[in-house]
Amino acid sequence: MNEHFAIIGMATVVADYPLYYDATNEKGLSMAGLNFPGNADYKEPAEDVDNVASFEFIPWILGQCETVADVRKLLAKINITNVEFSEQFPPSPLHWMISDKNESITVEQTKAGLNVYDNPVGIMTNNPEFPFQMFTLNNYRRVSPKPVASTFADGLELDEYTRGMGSMGLPGDLSSNSRFVKATFTKLNAPKMADENTSVSQFFHILGSVEQQKGCCDVGNGKFEFTIYSSCCNVDRGIYYYKTYDNSQITAVDMHKEDLDSAALKSYKLIEEQQIFAQN
Repeated sequence: MNEHFAIIGMATVVADYPLYYDATNEKGLSMAGLNFPGNADYKEPAEDVDNVASFEFIPWILGQCETVADVRKLLAKINITNVEFSEQFPPSPLHWMISDKNESITVEQTKAGLNVYDNPVGIMTNNPEFPFQMFTLNNYRRVSPKPVASTFADGLELDEYTRGMGSMGLPGDLSSNSRFVKATFTKLNAPKMADENTSVSQFFHILGSVEQQKGCCDVGNGKFEFTIYSSCCNVDRGIYYYKTYDNSQITAVDMHKEDLDSAALKSYKLIEEQQIFAQN
């Protein structure tokens, strides 16, 4: 592309090229890639299709699409290839969620081909495949944020001895599918806030319901899977908000304070050191 929409997001920058984890463009279209090992199947480049490497997928979509409807048209002729960025950065096995203000879709390229799913909950985690994630929500159809009547047995009086018993049975482990269920429940029951600051705060509380702490998911050799960062974006104003594992203060970057017509990449160092306000 000779020209493209401006994009803001979280990325590893290598040789002045952003390898995005998640991003939003100036039109309000957003996209994120999540771990999909064992299922992602990238193809060899082919003829008569748009061959796009997995590391190019986010900027390729966000660089030219304004809405999910635009994305669907491009996906009809795409082939996500196994071309690597470099020897040090081979293709990461990913699936993606793409959202505008009106709808979300999930994109997965597996051995069966390219699959595009409507995503009515606007939530995605890592493995397994998205249809299975959605199906498992059926297991929690009786979970409620409200108090529920006892249906255990007729004639047996059972006491609602604490608040929150309507959500008993909701998963709390760190598996991807459990986090999908918990995040969906939290998001769909969270009230919408009236202003920017409280909306951002509420969003991070929703993400916090499924964050991973060091020590709880051991991957061997003294290492743990944990939530490196959390982020959200005001897609109307182009303001990207993030927190990191060691810095719980919310940091904001406004894309419109930069020259969106510039060809130069603008990057900011991730603020990872804890910022503590000393009140006295």
